[in-house]
Amino acid sequence: MKLIEHPDREALTLAVAQHITDALGMALNTRDRAVLCLPGGSTPLPVFKALAAARLDWGRVVVVPGDERWVPADHARSNARLIRRNLIDEGAAAELVELYTEGLDPDAGAAAAAERVAPLLPLSVLMLGMGDDMHTASLFPGAEGLAAALAPDAPAVLPIRGEALAEPRVTLSLPALSSAPEAVLMITGADKRVALDRAAGLSPEEAPIRAFWTGLVVHYAD
Repeated sequence: MKLIEHPDREALTLAVAQHITDALGMALNTRDRAVLCLPGGSTPLPVFKALAAARLDWGRVVVVPGDERWVPADHARSNARLIRRNLIDEGAAAELVELYTEGLDPDAGAAAAAERVAPLLPLSVLMLGMGDDMHTASLFPGAEGLAAALAPDAPAVLPIRGEALAEPRVTLSLPALSSAPEAVLMITGADKRVALDRAAGLSPEEAPIRAFWTGLVVHYAD
């Protein structure tokens, strides 16, 4: 794991956007398409908007959420909606592959999403977020489905449930997420830094972000 500290959040945003732009550019130089996996939440939104202005052949880029709440694509809590509004609608004409499927429950929906995601693997670039509880994507400590999602033979997408979660979720599994040769974690605030330091001494079951430690580049600002 490599930690890069930035003086403020504006510098952090610019650095993360440039990191991802460079990695996508390298991927497009060697492959017909690049696959970018993005997190939800509010922290990465400025990065999405900065990425939209990047000079990339977005028509050759496929974007997939790292996880999704089991809500319709137009729901305010949908990660796909967040990505669409802040990246694609801002000018990045990439293809968005959604995880949610109307009319299916999370179990059947995860299986359907896995069929869509598996042909996209390996990912080219992975951007992660992290909660104070050290979860990433929808890999939550203690969640129902975590062990299955961390298994080396896990399918590309699996359902996740937990008492602390407002709704069921689906998530890309560890094998799918870790298929990316370039993995970037963006965190802000002292609490996240404390959580990151704590994760170093824990197992992936206790701190799922720990499963990505090897090769992970962490960009941080207070």
